[in-house]
Amino acid sequence: MSFLHRMTCRTEGIHATLPVRWRSLDGMVGVFWQARGEAGARGYYLSPDPRIVFFFNDVSSHIRVSNREDGIPGHARPMMRALYVPPGVPLWSSFAGAHHFSHLDLHLHRDRLLRLLSPSLGTSEALSVLNRPVETGDAAPLSALADLLVAEVSQPRHHPVFAESLVGSIATGLLDLPVEGGDPVSGGLTPAQMRRLTGTLTARQDRRMTVAEMAATVGLSESWFAAVFKQTTGQTPLQWQLAQRIVQAKRLLLESNLTVAEVAAQLGFSDQAHLTRAFRQIAGETPAAWRRMQMAG
Repeated sequence: MSFLHRMTCRTEGIHATLPVRWRSLDGMVGVFWQARGEAGARGYYLSPDPRIVFFFNDVSSHIRVSNREDGIPGHARPMMRALYVPPGVPLWSSFAGAHHFSHLDLHLHRDRLLRLLSPSLGTSEALSVLNRPVETGDAAPLSALADLLVAEVSQPRHHPVFAESLVGSIATGLLDLPVEGGDPVSGGLTPAQMRRLTGTLTARQDRRMTVAEMAATVGLSESWFAAVFKQTTGQTPLQWQLAQRIVQAKRLLLESNLTVAEVAAQLGFSDQAHLTRAFRQIAGETPAAWRRMQMAG
């Protein structure tokens, strides 16, 4: 399948430091960039085709990204090492400071991705996967594949099918594919995304996250995340987060000798009264009364 990728791209303060290397394949184009962004540099990117961006160094402390033009700095999130950007999803980026970076851009024809995914997932689920953005800082599983692909893009040594298989492996390793035997909610968050969100929340000492932080954890814009989260759980993100914090409060009340005030402080409530109000709202009892009932029964 011959393919000429299309992308609207506007940048300020971002310059290639070495010649760009690229290779056209069956329904896909690989482009390898080595560049530098100055402090305050920014970019805008929009493509009608799906694309994958893989950074070879950590840029999360240097580059912020948003799906809204007015989102930087108010709704921006750190740029992750690997991204899948669905067709038609815009990205704005901004550099906090000067930074050298290198990345691999993979521009993919939608039908080429469907041809890869549909035999295993079915057309309906494959289309759903294609419309779900992914952003992850855990690039280690894909790094060796990306290195091999850069070598094939820069100086081909094998038949194109080798490079195409590498692209396919990177795509299937990055895309949020349903686990066999799982029960993903069509159009909502996948079980993998919910596990990622729950794990991140649990790992935070005060168990508190903003909606923007929750959205960034699963690689979605804040507005998109809020909509699909309600569809998936029946709760708003903050309602769900409060319920998760009360679950943790119950665990601490049962498994530790912490006072109610100490539990409140550990879970990020402003004071004991704040925890008591929230606990009663969720559990129907005050923390002290609930603890006594559990200990007695």
